[in-house]
Amino acid sequence: MPTLLLVRHGRSTANTAGILAGWTPGVDLDDTGRAQAAALADRLAGVPLAQVVSSPLERCRQTLEPLLAARPELGGPAVDERLGECHYGEWTGRPLAELAKEPLWRTVQDHAAAAAFPGGESLRELSHRTVDAVREWNGKIAAEHGDDAVWLACSHGDVIKAVVADALGLHLDHFQRISVEPCSVTVIRYTPQRPFVLRMGDTGDLASLAPRHGAAPAAPAGDAVVGGTA
Repeated sequence: MPTLLLVRHGRSTANTAGILAGWTPGVDLDDTGRAQAAALADRLAGVPLAQVVSSPLERCRQTLEPLLAARPELGGPAVDERLGECHYGEWTGRPLAELAKEPLWRTVQDHAAAAAFPGGESLRELSHRTVDAVREWNGKIAAEHGDDAVWLACSHGDVIKAVVADALGLHLDHFQRISVEPCSVTVIRYTPQRPFVLRMGDTGDLASLAPRHGAAPAAPAGDAVVGGTA
């Protein structure tokens, strides 16, 4: 099965302001986020990509602009709403410092599988839709480009943590233990037996992901999960 590069969008104006953006329109990358997006294209320069998929939100599509400009053969990103941010409902647009005082905040942190946002979706629903999307895209890309294909999806922190938790066989209650910084890259190699997490929240050099002798990155031997640099 293919190898997935999960990219969190670059730092946004909502990140800087400490606001829970959710699906709020018009949330763009800030200056740091734009620099991170430009650097991402260089970090991935030697890595072949069969497909690029994006959340529909502006901050993800802006993160991909330098990469796609450097690789016109990829065309525009395929947009999949299932990779969009969590629907936070009534929490959308509120300051994180204010939300941290809500009783639901501790549930989100300690018992995520029981957390449902008022007027929005539950974290269980988020996990189901995003994992389904990734596995569907894996099957499609394998059929069109082969099992050694590498593809990229640009999404959001909670989305990526949910996908990683699934890949690790980690209960959703523990997904807050996973750290995903803006414009970090998390790499998951899917196989018929199990996924392997090759990098997690990597903000450094990605040159070692480039295939050697024409081969795509292989899954590590045995059952070990390999962490990356944070």
